[in-house]
Amino acid sequence: MSTVAERLDRMVRRVQAHSRVPAISAALHRADRPLWTCTVGGTGNDTALDPETTFRIGSVTKTFTAVLTLQCRDDGLLDLDDPVGRHLDLPAHGELTVRRLLSHTAGLQREPYGDVWDTLRAPDDERLLADLARAERVLPSGRRYHYSNLGMALLGRMVGKLRGGTWAEVLTERVLTPLGLTRTTVTPGRRAATGFLVDAYSDEARPEPPTDFGAVGPAAQLWSTAGDMARWAAFLADPASLDAAGRVLAPSTLDEMRWPVTVTDETLWSGGFGLGLILVPQGERVVHVGHDGAMPGFLAGVYGRRGGEGTAAAMGCAVLLSSGTAGEALELPHRLLAAAVEHDPAEIEPWRPGAPAPAPLRGLLGRWWGEGYEYVFSWHDGALRARGADDPAGKPPAVFAPVPDREDVFRTVSGREAGELLRLTRDESGAVVRMHWATYRFTRHQETFDRYDFRIGE
Repeated sequence: MSTVAERLDRMVRRVQAHSRVPAISAALHRADRPLWTCTVGGTGNDTALDPETTFRIGSVTKTFTAVLTLQCRDDGLLDLDDPVGRHLDLPAHGELTVRRLLSHTAGLQREPYGDVWDTLRAPDDERLLADLARAERVLPSGRRYHYSNLGMALLGRMVGKLRGGTWAEVLTERVLTPLGLTRTTVTPGRRAATGFLVDAYSDEARPEPPTDFGAVGPAAQLWSTAGDMARWAAFLADPASLDAAGRVLAPSTLDEMRWPVTVTDETLWSGGFGLGLILVPQGERVVHVGHDGAMPGFLAGVYGRRGGEGTAAAMGCAVLLSSGTAGEALELPHRLLAAAVEHDPAEIEPWRPGAPAPAPLRGLLGRWWGEGYEYVFSWHDGALRARGADDPAGKPPAVFAPVPDREDVFRTVSGREAGELLRLTRDESGAVVRMHWATYRFTRHQETFDRYDFRIGE
């Protein structure tokens, strides 16, 4: 019977052979197992292919620029709803907001002005801004998803200006070094694979020319190893497990980045975009979060896994390819993550007794009715929670936290009605006789909206 590692190896080898990829490097990171890696093929140059070989990761770079942008927000340097022109001196499009540029809903054209993909000469910072007035806003801002490398380039320049350095300097100081991503760089280095275009009708693999994306670097410049990128994917999915102190970004901020802002297809809701992150639902309340990348001669898929039974802490996968024409291979990171969970699920943590609910809350635990539906309020892991009585097991509960200096008032911190207040009303004996959650009345028995005795507890 094959081991899990052998299963994963075979999946990678099958893709390399069937998709005709000169070199493929894959890695799977999880908190409860050693890093798994697999390489197949050759670099196309005089260096050996191994887990230390670097590949161009293309638009996966955008996830780093997005994290740098949210760092600036958390440090009070900007607001996501600021117009970008508040932080950059721009000749045009300064009214577009940071949030819409991050989520690709600003309507800005895809590339900088000019035929960049014909010349393979990207503009420098001065030219990027000088030509900005010639770039179109091809859609009304906020109308729909429209991918834009130009928009991410502007955010990268903004981050550098706010931090007093270049985008590359800020990236190294504030993300790569703290997370130990030592093999992730803006230049290929000595151990880089050569990128190829594989001919559609023969076995010829033609090398693609090297490219430097200049001022558009914050959208697509980086090189990395599969191991570094699997760790990065794990951070995007589960930052608390890799950065417990929040040196790079608070887990709550990653939660915000992962919240879907838009779908990428209006009729097929199979993928969405958050703040700089691609979201790919997998069913059963599982989502893969990360990004794909494509540059001449290279493809990359970098995703972390969230949710679902068997998913380990800090679980991320990266697949890097030295072919620009093997698009079907970008499904592989999703398949590797699913296979790892299926054949090697995380251990089930045993339940242990915990502390009881505080005395003032014990009487409210149990079943309540609101809007004609039944809910169960309980105390677990040191917090008051609520679930619909018919909720499926995997649906997260609403979680409440006390509001300081307001007795019997709680804030919903996650789940249903997040942000809304829960207010308790007690009778003369101190028993909770009704509650108001998001202003809706909750009672111990099912009631119509007009059956309400205002005298109780008033």
